[in-house]
Amino acid sequence: MTHRETQVGQIDIIHELLLDEAAIAEQVIKMKEERNAVILVHNYQRPEVQDIADFTGDSLGLSREAARTEAEVIVFCGVHFMAETAFILSPDKTVLLPEMRAGCPMADMADAADVARARDENPDAMVVSYVNTSAAVKAVSDYCCTSANAVQVTRAVASDRVLFVPDKNLAAYVASQVDKEIIAWGGFCPTHENITAQHIELAKIEHPQAEVIAHPECRAEVLALADHIRSTSGMLDAALESPATEFIVATESGMLYPLANAAPEKSFFSPAAEPLCPNMKLTTLSKVLWALQTLEPRVTVPEEIRVRALGAVERMLALG
Repeated sequence: MTHRETQVGQIDIIHELLLDEAAIAEQVIKMKEERNAVILVHNYQRPEVQDIADFTGDSLGLSREAARTEAEVIVFCGVHFMAETAFILSPDKTVLLPEMRAGCPMADMADAADVARARDENPDAMVVSYVNTSAAVKAVSDYCCTSANAVQVTRAVASDRVLFVPDKNLAAYVASQVDKEIIAWGGFCPTHENITAQHIELAKIEHPQAEVIAHPECRAEVLALADHIRSTSGMLDAALESPATEFIVATESGMLYPLANAAPEKSFFSPAAEPLCPNMKLTTLSKVLWALQTLEPRVTVPEEIRVRALGAVERMLALG
């Protein structure tokens, strides 16, 4: 086989895959209507999964959509704690997580019994738990927060001491923004923790005119180099509002897709080492279709835990 024939064969395979992808996406939309379902997709998901979303966003935006939806079925294309949060807010809905193995290492770094013990040891502190936690941890918390509203929530709580669970990097950022004592848990997001200042500096050499947008789950050394520190939804605002035309985006690389869609006239780059969350990439179109067809896998939360966790989530949402 000649080189030209090999190239043509590879193009044919890619074309067939794209056709299959389009056909599956069409079936997903049809099945979604039959099930009276809504598809919520996090910004870090695969592009083809983002394309079939009713709503794409960060954990705060998707939590709000889960709370207000009138659909009977919620398909959450994200990780396990996100689907749990949707069920906490909408226990009368069927909540599906197309890939049950899609977990969050950071959420696993905080155990509810350990958080309850730390709370007892700090009776004058309020517990603010990042939404990247299990339902059981939320149930022993006073407030939840997301990266978009962590500073706002921490300022609002009626205590000068806050036990912030589980992300030490987000806790450090919050501490720099509020006049309160922040007791930081020791957890972290491996994807963001692995982004270093050197990665940003190397990217700046390649793109000297680029502004840096960093997620607050990044290390302090990375945030110190950032022009904008934003949650994923905030990154869209930063890119649209800035006169810059090039951006280095210090977060999971899936974020480059919605950024490019929102501002096609601008260019977006990952740091020198592309940050990938393997859990966020587990969800595929085929798995979304299977979930809609079978109404499995379902995510639920025991009622006692759900009710207590709901208080922390509702106190967050009440802040606007």
